Amino acid sequence: MGEPVAIIGAGFAGSEAAWQLARRGHRVELFEMRPTRQTQAHRTALCAELVCSNSFKSLNPENAHGLLKAELGLQGSLIMEAALQTAVPAGQALAVDRGLFAQRVTDRLGAHPLIALRREEVPALAPLLRRYARVICATGPLTSPALSESIARLVGAEALAFYDAIAPMVLADSLERGVVFRASRYGKGGEDYLNCPLTREEYFRFVELVRGAETVPLHDFETLRPFEGCLPIEVLAARGPQTLAFGPMKPVGLIDPRTGRPPFAAVQLRQENQAATLYGMVGFQTKMTWPEQRRVFRTIPGLARAEFAVLGSLHRNTFLDSPRLLDRDLALRGEGRLHFAGQLTGVEGYVESAATGLYVGKRVAFALEGRAPPRPSPATMIGALVAYIVATPSADFQPMNANFGLLTPPAEPLARREKKAFFTRRALEELGRLERLEAAPGTRPAPQPFQDRDGIALEKRGTLP
Repeated sequence: MGEPVAIIGAGFAGSEAAWQLARRGHRVELFEMRPTRQTQAHRTALCAELVCSNSFKSLNPENAHGLLKAELGLQGSLIMEAALQTAVPAGQALAVDRGLFAQRVTDRLGAHPLIALRREEVPALAPLLRRYARVICATGPLTSPALSESIARLVGAEALAFYDAIAPMVLADSLERGVVFRASRYGKGGEDYLNCPLTREEYFRFVELVRGAETVPLHDFETLRPFEGCLPIEVLAARGPQTLAFGPMKPVGLIDPRTGRPPFAAVQLRQENQAATLYGMVGFQTKMTWPEQRRVFRTIPGLARAEFAVLGSLHRNTFLDSPRLLDRDLALRGEGRLHFAGQLTGVEGYVESAATGLYVGKRVAFALEGRAPPRPSPATMIGALVAYIVATPSADFQPMNANFGLLTPPAEPLARREKKAFFTRRALEELGRLERLEAAPGTRPAPQPFQDRDGIALEKRGTLP
């Protein structure tokens, strides 16, 4: 069994990483500071405690979030097993009884003979790196101040953020190409941006919608003081009716080819990935609720049928400048024994956090066994998330959740429904092949089909192939 692996944090990522290592025969010491030291959001000492919604989003594998769940299920995810066994009615979504779910994860980890759950705070990384062969840091957005300082000393204070300001991103094929046009402000930089032009009437109507939109309240533990350049658009709109027109919506140097005249205002969309399948709304950080974002932003010319891969948010977070710091095993460049997982790496969401924990747990297990099986490619959702984390230009890096815009596009154009089916089939076929390649006698038990709370195998419910 060799030396144990130390994992810091028993949230979604840490719990999943511990499970993946233990089921492959590796000893784990899982450090969790609760209940000795509570965070401002947690209420219990349970592993994988939910602190926000109890929904894990869609179960439909032709949805990006559903595909990620299917990929995790194929790879023996503890988080997926517990979620299915504690599910509550939620239509096509997977929602759980939060208490039963966290208790199930805690019980499974506690019962495994290779996992030791240690209830103590880890204030620094260096002592663990001296004592353990490998260390996985999965402490999430509420990383303790002492450990945050330790990480900052190791990677540089400028490489660790303490809040995120995410602007919405739209799928390129959902834009109205007869309305949006390519150009850069001031006529500089070529035609790098897509522009959504607004008339005077459209602009002032949009401002009123922004001013009246419902926003997400801050949690008690959140006190945001973002930079002036990252202010939510609703804060800018409240400062005056033309503040946005002189800020992120300024039309300077733009000509609407439909009219031959400058628009009164414009929303610029910036390409977010090399495949040009994702475009971000420049300067549109917001705390509007997600339904309100869809309602308000679809009034912008060119976005009437926009499909949002990512919706905006502005909240307390802790995450690394991962493209600059982490390699493809999510290990720190220059210190390959230290890995990161979960929201610290720059993913958003329960299942996304679990996915990085699963990925890192497997990569560490393979390294300890002297093996290097192929990694999932960006044709899979888990591979695409990892690719985003390590390959996004550092200056543009912001946390990301699962969406089809991250996946390698098909070689030939497909209708949207056909494309989703293609993405799902291709991803699950690839992961099936990789699972067969990874399997080796004595390294882990044969995966068993997961069952929901009624004892019905997940495969029979049609959510896994």
